[in-house]
Amino acid sequence: MARAENHTRKSKAARGETEIGTGDPRSRDQARPRLVGVIASSAALVRATRLRRPPDLFELRLDALRDSLGELDLAIPRLRAPLILTARHPAEGGQGSLGVARRRKLFERFLEHAALIDLELRSVRHFSALLTKMRNRGTGLLLSIHELREAPSANELFRLTHLAAAYQPSIFKIVIRTDTPGQLDQLMNFFLETHASSFPIAAMGIGKLGHQSRRQLLHLGSALTYGSIGDPVAEGQPTLTQLRRHGRAYI
Repeated sequence: MARAENHTRKSKAARGETEIGTGDPRSRDQARPRLVGVIASSAALVRATRLRRPPDLFELRLDALRDSLGELDLAIPRLRAPLILTARHPAEGGQGSLGVARRRKLFERFLEHAALIDLELRSVRHFSALLTKMRNRGTGLLLSIHELREAPSANELFRLTHLAAAYQPSIFKIVIRTDTPGQLDQLMNFFLETHASSFPIAAMGIGKLGHQSRRQLLHLGSALTYGSIGDPVAEGQPTLTQLRRHGRAYI
């Protein structure tokens, strides 16, 4: 029964009922802002299964949940929203110093449940076999970059976006440090200039102005906005409740 429910959930995503997944990434409807509830601990996992009003998607941080896989197996059928699988690269905030082989194993273990899989632009080339399996199953690619130490230049952001286009992602996610108003302005300007690109962009900041960046970019139409369920996993990350309070007027 759980397998059938998961298949139905993924099929809805692919058909566009949740506006994510393998539909044409150029569809502007796909870029309607979506809230993502981040699950990065056993406590958050339990809480997520009990939410009366689930977010548009859940992100399963497999790197953070690597020692709780049995609990995850049991909980997944009770998560009432499509799933993003993430096993983050250590250089981009991943926990556990996981190498490619371990990350690949985690992705493949839970692949059947995924609507989207988050792979970093820096490491996507190491997952060619996984990408083939994703295409065969209709699982979307969420390509991402996380510049946690400093904000790259505007030219560098455009260069990375151009590189990402070669993989035809369902969504391209960009996270950069926003400790100063200038860094935040650069991220906002980048988003406004790329918002009409050939695939949806999810942009957000991390750091002192991370919370502010997510509120503002949510308002501008960032394809995804992440909020924690439980303790934040990133500096400046708001909670799901805070995002909903802020976004009530236009989501």
